[in-house]
Amino acid sequence: MTKRKLLVSKSLTKKWRLIVTAMLLTVSLGMVSACSSATDGSKAKPEKPTPAPTASTLAKNASADPAAALVAKMSLEDKVAQMFMVTPEALSKFNGSVVASGDQTKKAFAKRPVGGVIYNSANLQSPDQVKTMLANLQKYSKERVGIPAFIAVDEEGGTVARVSGSKGMGIKPYPNMSEVGAGKDSNRALQIGTEMGKYLADLGFNIDFAPDADVLTNPQNDLLKYRAFGNDPQMVTEMAAAFTKGLQTSGVLATYKHFPGHGSTSADSHKGITVSQLDATQLENVDLVPFKDAVAKDVKLIMVSHVCFPKAFGDNTPASLSKQVVTGWAREKLQYQGILITDAMSMGAISDNYQPAEAAVQAIQAGIDIVLDPKDYDAAYQGVLAAVKSGKISQEQVNKSVTRIVTTKLQLKAAK
Repeated sequence: MTKRKLLVSKSLTKKWRLIVTAMLLTVSLGMVSACSSATDGSKAKPEKPTPAPTASTLAKNASADPAAALVAKMSLEDKVAQMFMVTPEALSKFNGSVVASGDQTKKAFAKRPVGGVIYNSANLQSPDQVKTMLANLQKYSKERVGIPAFIAVDEEGGTVARVSGSKGMGIKPYPNMSEVGAGKDSNRALQIGTEMGKYLADLGFNIDFAPDADVLTNPQNDLLKYRAFGNDPQMVTEMAAAFTKGLQTSGVLATYKHFPGHGSTSADSHKGITVSQLDATQLENVDLVPFKDAVAKDVKLIMVSHVCFPKAFGDNTPASLSKQVVTGWAREKLQYQGILITDAMSMGAISDNYQPAEAAVQAIQAGIDIVLDPKDYDAAYQGVLAAVKSGKISQEQVNKSVTRIVTTKLQLKAAK
């Protein structure tokens, strides 16, 4: 090769090296640019969306939650039954006072496993009789649905004392809560709650429909003037909280009543329509104070009254049937996540003005979880069942209520 050709060859080689280097540099810069674009999101390809949970995934999640798993296995009929608490007479269709949980009760529970049973003085003859009766009922409940039943009683002390007020029970009487409140000693309320919790738990009760958390702003309120702690919202709050703390040390659940307040009324809701003239501001600043504290302390049950509040809510719908009260105030305003139960639906305020099925359906539509003591349990149950099947009450709402109920039952000592 001549010297001239060699120089040309070297020159071309050098030129091609420069061209290749430039090409490689361009490609590298392009890759960097692409990476930069992907990083800031301007031209990056969208990632594949996360797939929606499948039925099997949802089932797996439900199985991780014992309450959800139990509810998922229940029939609609059993779910609706869990949303009722009735007397032992209504359950077994016994004509008289039930004093034992025998075959008739067992068959009735097997057919329709109610969420709970409320007992009155006539059902309570002696400690041994009560223990056996309640233990048998719990046995039937666990065999039928795998969870305890709620077993409730009204044991406030004083004039409302179904257990200590029954002579055969041999339990000392307690003073009215008006007397306890007048003493302004929350330790006294704590002591009473503790003592009540011990004997109620020993007998087999797991719910006490107490304390009365009403603020007595009307001194002419004959229904509550001895049952309420007093007329000062903060004092009532402290007393109710102390009583509840004592009661629940033995595993008996307290129930704050009568939401959103019964202390301003004069008429007796057992006998007929009861109206409060409080407006929304007055209601919130006075009557609602103890209930706000109950929500903050995670009290498991709140009982909703049958009082009408035309100035606060614009109509004469009883609170227990009012969506404005139950859902609007209890669930949304107070953010309460526990169980909402009606006052007894056999009371005149409801039974004199509504049919049993009508009242039960309206209560659940309002957001109630448990319907207490309807005047005609069969009619109320069938009415609610039909309303769910027709879509008037959504199955989603039923599932939410029953999940609250089952979750609370699984936390009871009887479930351990």
